[in-house]
Amino acid sequence: MLFLAPAARAANDAPPAPDFAFGAYQRGDYLVAMKEAKKRIAANPKDAAALTLIGQLYLEGAGVGRDLSTAMQWFKRGADAGDKEAAYLYGAAALNGAGAPKSRAVARAYLEKAAAQDHPAALHLIGELALENEGAPSDFGRAFDYFRRAAAKGDADSLYALGVLYKTGRGVPKDEREAAEWFRRGAELDFAPAMVEFAVLQFNGGVGVPRDRAAAVQWFRKAAAKGNAVAQNRLAHILAEGLGVEANLAQAREWRDKSREAGLNDPSLDYLSSASAPAKPTAVK
Repeated sequence: MLFLAPAARAANDAPPAPDFAFGAYQRGDYLVAMKEAKKRIAANPKDAAALTLIGQLYLEGAGVGRDLSTAMQWFKRGADAGDKEAAYLYGAAALNGAGAPKSRAVARAYLEKAAAQDHPAALHLIGELALENEGAPSDFGRAFDYFRRAAAKGDADSLYALGVLYKTGRGVPKDEREAAEWFRRGAELDFAPAMVEFAVLQFNGGVGVPRDRAAAVQWFRKAAAKGNAVAQNRLAHILAEGLGVEANLAQAREWRDKSREAGLNDPSLDYLSSASAPAKPTAVK
């Protein structure tokens, strides 16, 4: 997720118009975008949008040679000038040591800059840091607060994380109904792990989630198509055993093999290599 976000237009939501640099970037005219951005920086060295845009051009290798380190230098300047997207990208880079010196303290400082402007991904990362908590016991309460703020901005990772917290009762009272609601919202944003969790709840039925195997299978299929190994594995079981769908051993073998390629080896599906009839049904977990 780190380098998929587009460059922000400005440090606030209402940049001066017209923005010739960003317009050129959108059209794919990257040389003009770079020229216009540098012209703006010459006039105003703290033009946050222009600084961030140049970082994005180096990040993508758009009109220039791709250079992660140079991109991060521009993002740092953009962040220091107030751009929340640049602050998030530089903070995440510092956290991982990807194009910037690895430093959790620096990472936290820049992520906090972005979070102060309600950047969803930055809020989520700070929540994750609260769970890691420098090797100390996880600060579930702090993590929950940041995940809630990010979820309110539509961050799928945080919707899923909240579901996990409610499912496990960490930082909040255990609540299966509440967990199901967060997983559902994450699934509807096409977040594969949330699809899997919600599908399992639908498949088996439970508190707040009526049993609906047909709907569950569709969630498994969507997550499996996205490359989620757990969904591929569950789908292999479902198709092999004819659970809520007509048994199809050929498709079951295909999904089993895909899940193996993704790193999930399930010996209980070895029989598919020579099976000619559906196995005895089991519950999906």
